Amino acid sequence: MTQDPLFFVVIFAMATVAIIMLIGIGGFGKGGDFNRKYANKIMRLRIIAQFVAVLLILLFVYLRS
Repeated sequence: MTQDPLFFVVIFAMATVAIIMLIGIGGFGKGGDFNRKYANKIMRLRIIAQFVAVLLILLFVYLRS
């Protein structure tokens, strides 16, 4: 499984979603001007990244079975 390059792409996509989510949670917790300016943009970016990650996971499972 670790020899498959798609596996590393899936791991990278999941890490990207986690990082975006942590940035969003940090901005929400801090509040202030950053949160007012970027909260919706960050959460939209998270949804898009999460969609791509789910598609890649499904592709990986389909190709491995």
